Amino acid sequence: MATKSLSIRIEEGMLDKLHVIADYEGRSANSQIIVLIRDLIEAYEAKHGEINTGKRQ
Repeated sequence: MATKSLSIRIEEGMLDKLHVIADYEGRSANSQIIVLIRDLIEAYEAKHGEINTGKRQ
């Protein structure tokens, strides 16, 4: 699976808090965001069924 890049705008205070949480979990901020996105997708699919994007995964 190809890795894509995504740029986001985030308030400084929120970013600072993300770094604290990521450090606590032993992850980079990027890795922490990936974990959060995976958890969100899993929760969504558990409730609504698998998301079909039409692309191979």
